[in-house]
Amino acid sequence: MSFLESAGLFLLIATSLVGLLATLLGLPGQFLILLAALVYAAATGFATLGWKVLLLLVFLAAFAEALDFGLRAVGASRFGASRKGAWAAALGGVAGMFLFTPFLFGLGTVLGAFIGGFAGVFAVEIIQQRRIRPALRAGLGSLLGGLAVILAKGSTALVMIVVTLINIYS
Repeated sequence: MSFLESAGLFLLIATSLVGLLATLLGLPGQFLILLAALVYAAATGFATLGWKVLLLLVFLAAFAEALDFGLRAVGASRFGASRKGAWAAALGGVAGMFLFTPFLFGLGTVLGAFIGGFAGVFAVEIIQQRRIRPALRAGLGSLLGGLAVILAKGSTALVMIVVTLINIYS
């Protein structure tokens, strides 16, 4: 392996690990992993990473982002939120991410997603039911859905890294 190949592999691994960290902080790090794999594949003439692997990585990245939207709403609805409350959890999580991202660096994004999801479902449920207990229960479901999002997206990012490295080293 030449120096340039070794340097490219090092950059791929380093960028992928940054993408994994970004994913765990609530940012779309899967696309950074995908971009790193695409650049590495192009730099090596698609010798080790072919279009099938890159297509699989595109699918996994898109799937992880779809999970981000869906799991928060599912968590809220499983804990008694109405359909409007589930939508408010998903949209509140996204809005919270944007509002809190400038604060506390990456941790603000994670906290914003949790606080926004909770606040969204809580507000809708308290307006609809006029009772605190069911609204708090739906908010708890949104928080648990947010934890599921982090675990699912982190696992997907890890799978993307493993698939990339297995194809390079096989």
